[in-house]
Amino acid sequence: MKREHSDPIYLDHNATTPVADSVRDAMVPWLGLQFGNPSSGHTYGRRAAEAVAEARAQVAALIGAKPEQIVFTSGGTEADNLAVRRSQVARHRVVTTSVEHPAVEEPARALQDAGWRWDQLAVDSTGRVDLALASSVLAEPVGLVSVILAQNETGVVQPVSEISALARAAASDVIVHSDGAQAVGKVPLDVTDLGVDLLTIVGHKLYGPCGIGALYVRGPGLVRGWALGGGQEQGIRPGTEPTAMVVGLGAACRLAANDLEEEGRRQTTLRDGLQARLLAGIPGARVTGHGADRLPNTLHICVPGCTGADVLLRAPELAASTGSACHADGDGGILRAMGIAAALAQGALRLSLGRRTTEADIERAAVILVRAWSEVAGPSDGPSSREA
Repeated sequence: MKREHSDPIYLDHNATTPVADSVRDAMVPWLGLQFGNPSSGHTYGRRAAEAVAEARAQVAALIGAKPEQIVFTSGGTEADNLAVRRSQVARHRVVTTSVEHPAVEEPARALQDAGWRWDQLAVDSTGRVDLALASSVLAEPVGLVSVILAQNETGVVQPVSEISALARAAASDVIVHSDGAQAVGKVPLDVTDLGVDLLTIVGHKLYGPCGIGALYVRGPGLVRGWALGGGQEQGIRPGTEPTAMVVGLGAACRLAANDLEEEGRRQTTLRDGLQARLLAGIPGARVTGHGADRLPNTLHICVPGCTGADVLLRAPELAASTGSACHADGDGGILRAMGIAAALAQGALRLSLGRRTTEADIERAAVILVRAWSEVAGPSDGPSSREA
């Protein structure tokens, strides 16, 4: 998919990605010419079932899983809710991090309202879970641990495998879930290496369509669905599978698997170039998450003397955000958890690159943002640019 010359430069891929051409091409036949209920025994049904099975295998291959461990859902929110609210735990204690997506945070709060104990793992100044503090929290047995794999605003990758090991040392029957919405398709990962029982996958974060996702489920009996019906998706998510959407998710996972590391390196180079240009052009700017492992496509930066929203308002040639589209309060809560002062946090910008981002886009975006900041805040004699 090519950007029209008059379109703004798109740097909001963590919000949603455009559907890739190869994904769209795979879906088109199932939007008309091909049809059939995957549960039907005749030719049309068998064709649909074969397409669903192929997509299931493609999703599984991307994360090192088996096809039968993939349960299709309507997206990340449903997958997260199934994991957090419907896991069959041994004890009513849930532990999350302080930087979760609302699709995990709100279900955890609902469990607390229902009488569960809910504890949160603190993060350090880089936005990464503090393992020394986590070890004391997880020393007491937990029923469910849910840790975001890559934070959707800062891009910081969390130490999921280490947290899983700490939790299992205290309780071998703990269920470990990770919200992989931002990480799957951007960085190499393997569910066995991560030590997770459940992993959330989201189609529209990796060039698939909106409205489709998946939950990796390590084995039977870990999750119980809340809908009753025909028993599709192991009864965890009954209902006729949307073949076109499922095929799209499978094609997106296949696309990611083909060039995962190469594309990651390309985007890291572009991201670092944008970071250097902004730090050079905006005195006092701070890169959040610097020093921690970050997603290759994500740059979260706080600019001084103004709000990020004001900067973007003066940069109509650029499509970006001040934080997550899914947080009611913007990114304030995430940055507070990192210990970033409120005045600087107001200047937050989340710039997330993608497959169609070019070096020319980065050069132009940097000029646009520096100019917009200058118009809002003006040059300053404040502290020099730095990374934090």
